[in-house]
Amino acid sequence: MIVPTKHRDELKLQSEGRLTLTRDREGCLLMFPRPVWETKRVEIAGWPLELKPWQRMYLGNASDVEMDNGGRVLISPELRATIGLEPASTVMLLGMGAYFEIWEVSAHEKNEAQTAAALLPDDLKNFSFRI
Repeated sequence: MIVPTKHRDELKLQSEGRLTLTRDREGCLLMFPRPVWETKRVEIAGWPLELKPWQRMYLGNASDVEMDNGGRVLISPELRATIGLEPASTVMLLGMGAYFEIWEVSAHEKNEAQTAAALLPDDLKNFSFRI
């Protein structure tokens, strides 16, 4: 996967291009700059025993990668399989603040359609972008 130029320079500054990928329960992969991941890794490792399956999903699937000089990141076959990435798949990289989500495009479109069709959660009823 090629990291878009607008994110590449910041990732090189923030983490020297060192990243960690892991899976997410929503059908995407998560990509963290390594310093952010290290903080999350410690947090996840401290979860109580009843959350062991969730620890296994996030920590057990974590893969350390490095962005090359061309801004490319190699996604392991195992992680590609978890989100249905095929060799000819198109991916979408979404910036989520301190991390990124990596989606196969058709899966992202399906997820967005489901979100748009769902009832607005109570926590968002008073939120607006309008001033």
